[in-house]
Amino acid sequence: MSYEIRKIVHYSEEMHIEGSKPLSVPITMLGVCAVIKNPWYGRGFVEDLSPEIKAHASELGELLVSRIIKAMGSGDNIEAYGKAAVIGSGGEIEHASAVIHTLRFGNHYRNAVSAKSYLSFTNKRGAPGSSIQIPMMNKLDEGARSHYITLEMHIPDAPAADEIVIALGAADGGRAHPRIGNRYQDIKDLEQEALQGK
Repeated sequence: MSYEIRKIVHYSEEMHIEGSKPLSVPITMLGVCAVIKNPWYGRGFVEDLSPEIKAHASELGELLVSRIIKAMGSGDNIEAYGKAAVIGSGGEIEHASAVIHTLRFGNHYRNAVSAKSYLSFTNKRGAPGSSIQIPMMNKLDEGARSHYITLEMHIPDAPAADEIVIALGAADGGRAHPRIGNRYQDIKDLEQEALQGK
């Protein structure tokens, strides 16, 4: 039996102006969430979470990835990606983590977009309507600060105490008007400053 899905929610935004300056090409960010019943809810402290992970995480990952790829047009259109999980008040953070922090779940997304970077993430506890924050990074270059972006959304009635919100995020570009450089230049600058300080 699959995870019990109460509903699937899509959220999208298209950025046209940032800092009073129009973008030459709008940036689209999309979130796809599944609101699922927490399979460990009401069972006390469950020592071994792996049976439910092995049985269902891959199927959920495949479902959400198919939805986000379809909405974005193709995996090639996705430049930045990420994931998130929000556990209801009756569950443990570990329950949220158990679903998204497994290769059975995440590899569907990495493979679909031919990613080299790890899937950035958040996992937290929240009440219905709480903020769902999906941090993202460039799928090919985790040091590209231009693509350090976060999609924020909420679902008014989720997660309930016995639910988990599982989310994937995608963007077809980075931040609007990025101009803070990248971490590779920081490394060079710090090395140079260290040499000059000797």
